[in-house]
Amino acid sequence: GRQGDPVSSQFFVSLEDNLMRLFGSDRIAKLMDRMGLEEGEVIQHSMITKSIERAQKKVEENNFAIRKRLLEYDDVMNSQREVIYKRRRNALYGDRLELDIMNMVYDTSEDIVLNATAMVDYEGFKLNSLGILALDYPINKEDFEKVDPPILTEELYNAAYKHYKEKNEALKKRAYPIFKNIEKERGATVEDVMVPFTDMKKQIGVVTNLQKNVDSECRELLVSMEKMVTLAFIDQAWKEHLREMDDLKQSVQNAVYEQKDPLLIYKFESFELFKGFVSKVNEDTISFLMQADLPVQQSGDVQEAQAPRSRQRLQESKEESGSILGGGKTPDARNRPAAEKTMPIKSAKIMGRNQRVTVQYMDGNVKKGVKFKTVEEDIKNNKCVLIED
Repeated sequence: GRQGDPVSSQFFVSLEDNLMRLFGSDRIAKLMDRMGLEEGEVIQHSMITKSIERAQKKVEENNFAIRKRLLEYDDVMNSQREVIYKRRRNALYGDRLELDIMNMVYDTSEDIVLNATAMVDYEGFKLNSLGILALDYPINKEDFEKVDPPILTEELYNAAYKHYKEKNEALKKRAYPIFKNIEKERGATVEDVMVPFTDMKKQIGVVTNLQKNVDSECRELLVSMEKMVTLAFIDQAWKEHLREMDDLKQSVQNAVYEQKDPLLIYKFESFELFKGFVSKVNEDTISFLMQADLPVQQSGDVQEAQAPRSRQRLQESKEESGSILGGGKTPDARNRPAAEKTMPIKSAKIMGRNQRVTVQYMDGNVKKGVKFKTVEEDIKNNKCVLIED
C-alpha cells in the first residue's frame, strides 16, 4: 500500500489487530518498535506483510471452523423442528389430525405394554391403562404373563380407540342441547363460544363456532377440542425440551477432557431426549383426550369467546400470562370455572436417597417419613406420588 492511502491503512490495521490477537500485543509492539515503524504508519515491508497475511488466513480458517461447527449443532435441532412443526401444522389446519391421534394412541399403548411386560408388572399395566387411557382393560395376570407383547399392544390399542370414540359420541349428545339453547337464547349476538374441557387435573378453554356446532350436531366441538389440546401440549412440552437441549449443548463440551467429540455426544443424547419428549407429548395428549369432559351443565355456563385485547393490555405480568394448561391465569380464565384438583400435589424438590418423604399410593394408602430410596421405583412406575407434608 501507499502511505496516506485510507483503504490500505484500514486493511492493514485490521490485519495487524488479528495478528496481535494470535501472537500477543506485546511481541508485535516490540517487533514494530525494532523496525522503527510509527503508530498509524502504513506497513510496506514484505516480511511483515507476509506474516500478517498468514495470520489473517489462520484467523479466517479458525472463524470458518467455528461457524461450521455451530451449524452442525443447529442441524440437529432443525431435524427435530421438522418433525414437531409438521405435527403442529396438522393440528392447526386439521390435516391428518385424526391419523396423528390414532398414532399417538397406538404409541402410548405400545409404551404401556412394553414397560409392563419387560418388568412382568401386571399391576403397573392395569394402573397405567386406567390412569392414561381411562380404560380398565379386561385381562387376568396369567394371560398377561403369557401373551405376546405385539398382540397385547394391538388389542389394547383397539380397545382404547373404541373407548375414545364412544366417549366422544356421548359427549356430543350431552353438548348438543346446550348449543341449541345458546342458539335460541343468544344466537343473534353470539358467533363463537368458549367451552371448558377438563380431565379433573387440567383445564383447557376451547373456542368454537356456534352455528357450525348446531349444524354438525357438535362434531365441530370435538374437532376444535382435539386441535386445541394437541397444540397446547405440544407447545408446553416443546418449550421445556428447548431448555433441556440448550443445557445439553453446554454440558457436552466437557467431553473434550475425555478425548471425545462433543458433537457426537450431543447427537446421541439429543436423540434420546427427543424420544422422551415425543413420548411425553403423546402420553399427556392422549391422557387428556381420553378423560376430557364438560364441567358445564347449562347453556348459561358457556361464555362468549372474547375478541383479542389490544397490544397495550397484553402487557401482563408473568403470573397472568401462564399456560392455558393450568397453573397461571390466562386472559380467558375469568370465563370458566376453576378445575377441581383431586390428585395430591406433586413435589418439585430434588430428593436425596436418604431423605424422609411422604407418599400416597393410588389406593389411597399414605406412607409418612419413609426414605426416598425405598419408594423411588414405585414413583418411577407411577404407583405412588410425592405429597407435601
